[in-house]
Amino acid sequence: MAAVQDGPIELEPENEIKTETSNEVLGNPGDASGGVPPTAPVAAVATEKPAAAAADSTERQTLLAVLQFLKKSKLFESEEILRREAGLLNEIGDSQGSGAGGAGLGGGGDAEPESGDASSLLSRVAGAAATASANATPAPAKVTPVVTGGEDQPDVNVVLAAYSQQGDPVLYPVYYSGLKRFIDSVLDCHRAELSQVFYPLFVHMYLELVYNQYEKEAKAFFEKFHGDQECYYKDDLRILSGLTKKEHMKGNETLLDFRTSKFVLRISRDSYQLLKRHLQERQNNQIWNIIQEHLYIDIFDGMPRSKGQIDSMSGSLAGEAKREANKAKVFYGLLKEPEIEVPLDDEDEEAENEEGKPKKKKPKKDSTGSKSKKQDPNAPQQSRIPLPELKDSDKLDKIMNMKEATKRVRLGPESLPSICFYTFLNAYQGLTAVDFTDDSSLVAGGFADSTVRVWSVTPKKLRGVKTAGDLSLIDKDSDDVLERIMDEKTASESKNLYGHSGPVYGISFSPDRNYLLSCSEDATVRLWSLQTFTCLVGYKGHNYPVWDTQFSPYGYYFISGGHDRVARLWATDHYQPLRIFSGHLADITCTRFHPNSNYVATGSADRTIRLWDILTGNCVRIFTGHKGPIHSLAFSPNGKFLASGATDGRVLLWDIGHGLMIGELKGHTDTVYALKFSRDGEILASGSMDNTVRLWDALKAFDDIETDDFTAATGHITLPENSQELLLGSYMTKSTPVIHLHFTRRNLLLGAGAYNP
Repeated sequence: MAAVQDGPIELEPENEIKTETSNEVLGNPGDASGGVPPTAPVAAVATEKPAAAAADSTERQTLLAVLQFLKKSKLFESEEILRREAGLLNEIGDSQGSGAGGAGLGGGGDAEPESGDASSLLSRVAGAAATASANATPAPAKVTPVVTGGEDQPDVNVVLAAYSQQGDPVLYPVYYSGLKRFIDSVLDCHRAELSQVFYPLFVHMYLELVYNQYEKEAKAFFEKFHGDQECYYKDDLRILSGLTKKEHMKGNETLLDFRTSKFVLRISRDSYQLLKRHLQERQNNQIWNIIQEHLYIDIFDGMPRSKGQIDSMSGSLAGEAKREANKAKVFYGLLKEPEIEVPLDDEDEEAENEEGKPKKKKPKKDSTGSKSKKQDPNAPQQSRIPLPELKDSDKLDKIMNMKEATKRVRLGPESLPSICFYTFLNAYQGLTAVDFTDDSSLVAGGFADSTVRVWSVTPKKLRGVKTAGDLSLIDKDSDDVLERIMDEKTASESKNLYGHSGPVYGISFSPDRNYLLSCSEDATVRLWSLQTFTCLVGYKGHNYPVWDTQFSPYGYYFISGGHDRVARLWATDHYQPLRIFSGHLADITCTRFHPNSNYVATGSADRTIRLWDILTGNCVRIFTGHKGPIHSLAFSPNGKFLASGATDGRVLLWDIGHGLMIGELKGHTDTVYALKFSRDGEILASGSMDNTVRLWDALKAFDDIETDDFTAATGHITLPENSQELLLGSYMTKSTPVIHLHFTRRNLLLGAGAYNP
């Protein structure tokens, strides 16, 4: 195990850390449309209705207690109707439809009008409110705004019954069609934004019909309106179409999450006011209730977004990310490298002897730089999280790395990398994962038959350690003791590792090449020794298949993510996870450490990418825009940018500091399964199931983007349509999907995949 400064690392294991859902749904009580500030006291003011004016203080307290009970039970329609009939409207001032979280829209049309006065109303609800009235207190200051109107309102009992039935199923198509006609009739600038409401409303209306066992109505509703939804929701709609009974919903965790979590829509204030006014005028309570309960409207000031801007950010299972979700400070800079003197190599010494002058090559500094010797102002503190101490072998490896860097090829549009592709032939077991060591000396493959195989790609063969009996005969004080402990009899080009009981889906070498991680369908992560080629530890924490795992750039820590929708942070010497990152709504399909090891990124089948802070366990970034499950992630060497690839064939580029999408690379026709930046960050390589490797000009992609505070605040991202300008080359394999890419220390690009005849 790697040695750690100041003893073992004691990061307390934490319970699941869930992202909090804001209770604020639609606007706020103090917006431009009126309403009373939340601190305003509730004043009892007599109204023109004679029955309400005559009510004594006991009746008033009883009535307020009933109103409070209805509000706590979220029976907003009933509360509003009772408040109107009791003549308590003036207690909340002039309510012109303030955008507070309450429902507050007028009652619906087919109920019988109420002819009784406040006294008869009280007598009907007295039985239900007997307990509450004994210790009744006035209602709290924050009161739901209501819409005044001249119509008689339906009976409270009728409203309660209608609420329990979730509305008349026959009217669902009427509600939806009415909203559709309205949105189609508004100005073009608002239509694109308001059209975002269609999909979540459609899903929740359908689920509500199924949940309340209106199977025929649900089927008719689906058939009529599913064709109106955006094309990138077609996979979700296919799953939805299979849910035709209430029993089906119980086993579908993803749709249960969709029903219980709030779908986020980002809408300008003008567009929001249009929608709110329409729903209030039509008294469309059913749609209003769904918007209240299941949607989060993130309102911003400014011009409405265009259809293209909305489409670029849409597509995830839970809508867009809230703007405040991406405002936390992220220390994306690199940690300061330790001072290590690089001795001259043999070539330099010969040149100095021959010419009498030193002939040292200096690595050229790049704007996207790799690791810096100066402290980056955006970098976290060196001691923010405990990292393992550098061993002598680590220092030697860093020296070798720096020497290699002096001979590194400077890449660019005029100097593309050579590509060496490793094809796995006769991989009848099913190749599922590949990884290379940092020095490119070893390659490992994970297979569907539950085995892991390691190959040496240099002339040096793989050797195991001698048996305990032979080791006791070795002189431990000799200079070449490390060489003597290796058993030449076991030397071979490859080694098989057995231990998993299901397909192996992810593998990762440790930076010092002494260990290998593998994760499997058997819900375990295993740590293998590359000295003895045996399993050292089996980490059991996941409950379902583990799809990916990766070592930290500094070793010791590693991350895993799987079907249980949770990512776990581990340390090699702890058998329980140090952190549990919970928030995704579907499987976590890929994981990646930030170069400074303070953050991890997770990509999910819910079509979002999340960035997690290892120290606090908080989610500090949520990126939406992909239209399919994410299968590959790559950080730029300077830590500022993130690239992601998904089943939609697109590669998206993200600015971590601003929390914005800044680029879209189109060209692949199938899942992008591998992404890798060159060592200095000039080139981004992408590999896909379409049997191609593509090279992109990363420097140009990042330099062309200008991010300002306004763009970050409103999300008005206009992506340049310059994919073809950024594409530097496309290279076909011979019927071999590309599942891994790796740049050597000299910027030679290595690829790997299994031949698929």
